[in-house]
Amino acid sequence: MKDIPAFFRLVGIGWRLVRADALLPREIDHLLPASVRVIAGFLRLFSGRAARAGRPGQRLAGALESMGPAAIKLGQLLSTRADIFGDVFANDLSHLKDRLAPFSLALARAEIETSLGRPPEALFISIDPPIAAASVAQAHPATLHDGRKVAVKVLRPGIEARIDRDGETLMLAARLAERHVRLARRLEARALVATVIRSLELETDLRLEAGGADELKAVMAKDGLMDAPAVVWDGVGRRVMTLEWAGGMPLSDPASMTAPGVDRHSVAKKLIQAFLAQALDHGVFHADLHEGNLFLTAPDRITAVDFGIIGRIGSDVRRYLAEILWGFITRDYIRVARAHFEAGYVPKTQSLELFAQALRSVGEPVIGKAADTVSMGRLLTQLFAITALFDMHLRPELVLLQKTMVAVEGVARRLYPDLDLWATSRPIVERYIARELSPLKRINGHLEEITAAARAIVRLAEREPAPVVAIQAPRPGRALLWFLAGAASASLVSLVTIWIVLTS
Repeated sequence: MKDIPAFFRLVGIGWRLVRADALLPREIDHLLPASVRVIAGFLRLFSGRAARAGRPGQRLAGALESMGPAAIKLGQLLSTRADIFGDVFANDLSHLKDRLAPFSLALARAEIETSLGRPPEALFISIDPPIAAASVAQAHPATLHDGRKVAVKVLRPGIEARIDRDGETLMLAARLAERHVRLARRLEARALVATVIRSLELETDLRLEAGGADELKAVMAKDGLMDAPAVVWDGVGRRVMTLEWAGGMPLSDPASMTAPGVDRHSVAKKLIQAFLAQALDHGVFHADLHEGNLFLTAPDRITAVDFGIIGRIGSDVRRYLAEILWGFITRDYIRVARAHFEAGYVPKTQSLELFAQALRSVGEPVIGKAADTVSMGRLLTQLFAITALFDMHLRPELVLLQKTMVAVEGVARRLYPDLDLWATSRPIVERYIARELSPLKRINGHLEEITAAARAIVRLAEREPAPVVAIQAPRPGRALLWFLAGAASASLVSLVTIWIVLTS
């Protein structure tokens, strides 16, 4: 039954895009095949008055804003890619990051009281009107009784129901796409939508976000490449979160890039390295790094806010990512291909050598080119196009990682267009490779596997019933334990010997 209203909402989305001339805008007619131009011309007959004014980005931003949180998130991602869509288009979409229509201060105060279970005055001396309003929540400056300035994040009233409706609509669209479009099946459209919707659902409990903010602050402190404000736990509830004030200017303000003393090259470099360090070294990363969530203090201090979407990847995915990046950096395409096969992303029935050849066709056109012509985002796009020949499916666990990588690159490009992404990424990837894929790390991994196997066998042996005989026999569990201890010791000696040989 949910599919019926979802279907009509889906039709409504298409109608809004057509009315705004944002589906196939007239400005790109010259890029379309003749048959598609005919369809575009027909659809344009139904466009409204607003479609005859404004730029494509302005029309698309207006349409997306009316569609809800999921559509706004898409617009935020597009706004980070000025290198692909152009500065004008990106700027027209940029207000979707933090400059949406706010709700009233009176409503915000009511939400705070309901969520915290006490009047706002019990915690805050004052609460000011919102300074930023996004798709899910808005932020208010406030002052604590101890004099600290803080930011109070409050969810939009009714946002949970809106996200539920978005989820039903997007899932219906994904099912229809997988049924009728072959590419959508390879894209794993339903898994992709489920990942996006799950991330939006998690944004509606600000207690979880506070936990993530606190965790990421500790992670960021280890490298010093990025910072996060401290959580004020007394001001945290399901629909309210309080953080210490983030200093500096938001990167969404053009004035931040020309402020006195700002080192744009260093800021762009730190942004790329901070993201990679979070993902590779710690397996947890801020997955919503657009300009509206980043504050800049001269010369190059970056403070991140809004931790509603946090990405997590396991050790296997981290190794896969590092192997791919390092393989492209060093032009070792066999290594990149092997990483895909070992991760199970490409079926074993395919040829490793042919896949490496295909990867070379993707890597060589960009490696060694001028920095301002190289894009990791485009490389990922081309890589996915090539892997279609080898029956590689999109991995849902990589969705947030790839989306964030594309967004971070877009922000860095706007800060410093000539940034050399490969040279910037190399120290972080090289550090991971040296640490995690070294012979000593492999030895430790083998030892951990031996230890785990020994414990499992001992537990199994100790469950065996003792034999009923007059003569007391040795306990099988203890005998096995001694045997495995000896085997483990012998293995340890062998592995240490190998390590000495490898490092001598």
